[in-house]
Amino acid sequence: MYSDELKKFVVERRASLRDAMQAINDNWREIALVGDAGGAIVGVVTDGDIRRGLLAGMTLEADIDKVMTTAFISASPEMDRSGVLDLMKAASVRHVPVIDANRRLVGIHFLDVLLGTDRKPNAAVIMAGGEGRRLRPLTDRTPKPMICVAGRPILERIVLLLVGYGVRDIYIAVNYLAETIVNHFGDGGRFGCRIQYLRENMAHGTGGALSLLPVMPSDPLIVMNGDLVTQIDISRLLSFHLRQGVAATIAARHYQTEIPYGVVEQRDGRLQELVEKPTADYLINTGIYVLEPAVLPLVPKKTFFPITELFAMLLSRQQPVAVYQVEEDWIDVGRREELARAENGEAG
Repeated sequence: MYSDELKKFVVERRASLRDAMQAINDNWREIALVGDAGGAIVGVVTDGDIRRGLLAGMTLEADIDKVMTTAFISASPEMDRSGVLDLMKAASVRHVPVIDANRRLVGIHFLDVLLGTDRKPNAAVIMAGGEGRRLRPLTDRTPKPMICVAGRPILERIVLLLVGYGVRDIYIAVNYLAETIVNHFGDGGRFGCRIQYLRENMAHGTGGALSLLPVMPSDPLIVMNGDLVTQIDISRLLSFHLRQGVAATIAARHYQTEIPYGVVEQRDGRLQELVEKPTADYLINTGIYVLEPAVLPLVPKKTFFPITELFAMLLSRQQPVAVYQVEEDWIDVGRREELARAENGEAG
């Protein structure tokens, strides 16, 4: 009924506390799940539940029903990493079973796995200093990266995404309403990382804040805009960058737009073809980059500097730049209509 690995977590409803203790001992995860005769999961038991039962006078032969929790937190198979981390944070739990529509166990999420047991040597910089003028009045008192999507600030989603892929050293470039961000994240400890702040005393653009890094990184640096709702696979992005052997990588995504008119194709004043409302397909910049440490000295200090100028400089110096195509969900929450799409759970 279950895979050999999941079998270690499941005990029958008629089981005893001793049976649950044995399952917990065997799986090393401090949790057992209780299944009924039809295989549906009806409860959860932790080592703490058993301990409290024993302290209340129960014996090891007592029925598991006496201590199991029936109103337990679970995730659907479709729930993504950020959603599961949301559940774990809200409920202060370290494991969430994945239950399908038939109440069958199909997997278990563990906090240490979601946070990435292998710490990457790469640091990340998140650009979060902009004013978000196009979203006013929403941004009059709230910095754009701190606007909530599905109950969680956009910037927090980015931090958790990075941490989930093992990136534990994060810099956040702040300027507009900086203390709102600093007060929320602190040193990053409660998010499983170390956060330092690049404080801009002027607008530095999307690249200028890189000149404020206190130390030069020794590994490729991840750079992300602070207004993105995305599930990009950071590990795949870094692996791609390393395989390419380039100075920098820019993450791009296909964007299609329909031209609402018939398009005339002509040559020498003669009609060749009339295409009715064609769809144009472009690769657009997602605001996600990987930079080799050697390119960072090109960023000027104390000046406004869009990161696109850095890529122009690299091309002018004939230094190779790779393009990584993003396949995962991505939305740039810079306009009201894009924010609405993010809140509705649409992919960009």
